[in-house]
Amino acid sequence: MNDSERAERNESRLAECFPVFRERLRPTLADLEAIGFRPRIQDAWRSPEAQAQAFTAGRSKLRFGLHNCTGSGGEKEALAADVLDDEFPVNPRAEFLVALARTAGLRGLETGIAWGLPPWLRLALNQAIVTAGSLDGLKIGWDPCHVQVVGILASAAKNGARPR
Repeated sequence: MNDSERAERNESRLAECFPVFRERLRPTLADLEAIGFRPRIQDAWRSPEAQAQAFTAGRSKLRFGLHNCTGSGGEKEALAADVLDDEFPVNPRAEFLVALARTAGLRGLETGIAWGLPPWLRLALNQAIVTAGSLDGLKIGWDPCHVQVVGILASAAKNGARPR
């Protein structure tokens, strides 16, 4: 994807996000670009049907997730996005995953890079992220390109909880 197509896609996907999440995700993307990556939002808002397919296929562990949020009028209010390395969308480089987790964390967001890992591996992984170190020899969690708001469970978001 060329840079103008990627920028257009990112803006389109950012428009699907709840404003507070959007205003944290946009500078996260800019931070990644500033250090030489080409981040691409693959998905932000996801329909209930698409979520059901992701759940059935094992790509999500939730029947309703932060991708599925809508406002009272049905407007898209995603609280999560899948951010890929446009250079390597299928098999992201470890340095991209570290940079994504690090820049997202600096903006008050989190990724799925440590999901499903035991505490001792999470600690080693967090050390690598904080120091922008290497992931050599470390396992990563099952959804490292997923970026979301911190502190809101999907069940609460389904009932209208949103970040301030």
